[in-house]
Amino acid sequence: MASLSLSTSTPTAAGSTTPQTYSSSFTTTISPLLFLSKTSKKCALKSLKHKVLSCNAENSSSLNNLDRRNVLLGLGGLAGAVNLTSSSVPSVLAAPLAAPDISKCGTSPLSGFKPGGTTPTGGDCCPPDSTQIMDFKFPTNQAFKVRPAAHLLSPKYIAKFNEAIKRMKELPEDDPRNFLQQAHIHCAYCNGAYTQSSSGFPDIEIQIHNSWLFFPFHRWYLYFYERIMGSLIDDPTFALPFWNWDTPAGMTIPKYFNDPKSALFDSKRNQANLKAVVDLGYNGKDSGTSDIEKVKNNLAIMYRQMVTNATDPTAFFGGEYRAGVEPITGGGSVEQSPHTPVHRWVGDPRETNGENLGNFYSAGRDTLFYCHHSNVDRMWSLWKMLGGKHTDITDPDWLNASFVFYDENKNLVRVYVKDCLLTNQLGYDYQRVDVPWLKSKPVPRAPRSGIAKKLVGKVKKTDDVTFPVKLDKIVKVLVPRPKKSRSKKEKQEKEELLIIQGITYDSEKYVKFDVYVNDEDDDEASAPDQTEFAGSFAQLPHKHKGKTSSKTNFRAGLTELLEELEADDDDSVLVTVVPRSGSEDITIDAIKIIYA
Repeated sequence: MASLSLSTSTPTAAGSTTPQTYSSSFTTTISPLLFLSKTSKKCALKSLKHKVLSCNAENSSSLNNLDRRNVLLGLGGLAGAVNLTSSSVPSVLAAPLAAPDISKCGTSPLSGFKPGGTTPTGGDCCPPDSTQIMDFKFPTNQAFKVRPAAHLLSPKYIAKFNEAIKRMKELPEDDPRNFLQQAHIHCAYCNGAYTQSSSGFPDIEIQIHNSWLFFPFHRWYLYFYERIMGSLIDDPTFALPFWNWDTPAGMTIPKYFNDPKSALFDSKRNQANLKAVVDLGYNGKDSGTSDIEKVKNNLAIMYRQMVTNATDPTAFFGGEYRAGVEPITGGGSVEQSPHTPVHRWVGDPRETNGENLGNFYSAGRDTLFYCHHSNVDRMWSLWKMLGGKHTDITDPDWLNASFVFYDENKNLVRVYVKDCLLTNQLGYDYQRVDVPWLKSKPVPRAPRSGIAKKLVGKVKKTDDVTFPVKLDKIVKVLVPRPKKSRSKKEKQEKEELLIIQGITYDSEKYVKFDVYVNDEDDDEASAPDQTEFAGSFAQLPHKHKGKTSSKTNFRAGLTELLEELEADDDDSVLVTVVPRSGSEDITIDAIKIIYA
């Protein structure tokens, strides 16, 4: 543990950064950013001065020339893919998901949950309706905010945070800024309350998880939530803290959340975890490992999900989600883990459905949700700094997807994904703190070259397996590689990917399984800090009208992993799928390797 460098700095004073004015001109033009070395240097110097992650220069050509595993985060700008200004008119040829008609919000979307616990399962989670919708415009002369690490807050900042939440809870129940009404927003978007009626598909529900909409939806959600808090305490510089669970010093719930007298307190949390080190690979019960092992595993999981399994936009953001379809292509690497396991780790096991944070419909009722997602949003900023293919999606159907939220003045505002790509343009940034997981690449348990050849006749090949396969036990299969011994250029152009396709699961359960590559040990699977651990599939409980099952996909990067295992020349790889929670009803349609 002594080798880990922990930050002891205090947050940059809110409001100390010079306020900025942003253009509100409207255009549908998409143009590449121009990256100049002189601009990059000015960007780096400004970041150092203000101790934040980014500055006005939102990219740097020098970052793109660095190995993503060695780049020093916090010294350059965000790697923006395109330079976009606001537009309220999507392309006529596109099919972006349109903001829902909230007047048609469904009632009682929670009634299908099994009774039990102390949280009522009936009622609805529809926010107040409005007959007027405003299109978003970037505020002029807005105060610039720096979101601080939650474990480094001063007593004064904690008091301000507490007061903002207290005032939200004291607002009238029908006020859209009310604490519970804000929680309803998350519930409605992910539990069957909204349909794609605005897109012309009234019979298809909207689900903002498990797709490329996960990151932009939550960024906008926090943006307006933060503005509401600042407005209620008359402090436009107030910034929402981020729960810094990706560094050892921040891997416990900040103690001020556990004060019963505080507005930040929530009684529906796992009582065994209030002072414990978070488990970013949580399986639904205590792993029994020491705190030191948890920290090692957590850092390795962060590396795996932010580097190995997030090599391109699809891997990081998740699969496409367009109007007229359901999000079945699969969530991004960070959404799968650590995002989902952290939700469940905090949620209360005394509640049948894991309320509050452990379930989509109730997650927004815990103030810790917003700090958790503030750090998830920070991952988007960090990821774009890694260079290469770590850029925003350029598909018009992603850029023109829209949502609606209430602002600090109770106006219903329509927003577009294209307008949230640059945090500086939205008027906020993140405090610069240590990122130790960049140096926490998993190490092999042992070299695994030739393992597939050794297991021929002992383990079935995919061609000999009858799919779909039920995951009520450990599944082992030899998966052929379409091409082996690829050149360096081939690897740079296309990532080798392990795909688990057609995962059907019970959406009303917390489900999780782990995936291993070339791990021969039948008695004990490799730990997350070992190379053989390829990643996890995890889903929180959520409700759909008329059905209890959902279908999606999982993917993991193999290029770096196979190099580390010295298995780059092998014809096949051994894939082991280990059920962890709620997996007895999971079925898998196919397991294969592709290049993309």
